[in-house]
Amino acid sequence: MQTYILLTKLSPELLRQMQKREQHGREWLDKVKEKCPQVKFKEHYALLGDYDFMDIYEAPDAEMAAKVSMISNQHGAVNAKSMSAIPYKRFLELTEEIL
Repeated sequence: MQTYILLTKLSPELLRQMQKREQHGREWLDKVKEKCPQVKFKEHYALLGDYDFMDIYEAPDAEMAAKVSMISNQHGAVNAKSMSAIPYKRFLELTEEIL
């Protein structure tokens, strides 16, 4: 399984509904689990900055990661970006391979 990072920026409307934040988050996660059962979440973070949330998860391929981003957009994200991630140790090994 490949590791992915999901960065999510919520719509202003959804951000104003702070009292429902936990409910919205649960609904999003339930939808991801229903439509992408192979996805395994590792960490969830709230952010202060350009994005509101960061999720680290594993998915079998880029198409499944795209589905996670698309579900985020369906659930009030104005921007949802999934990026593949390589463990730093493996990155160093790849660097050695090309030198």
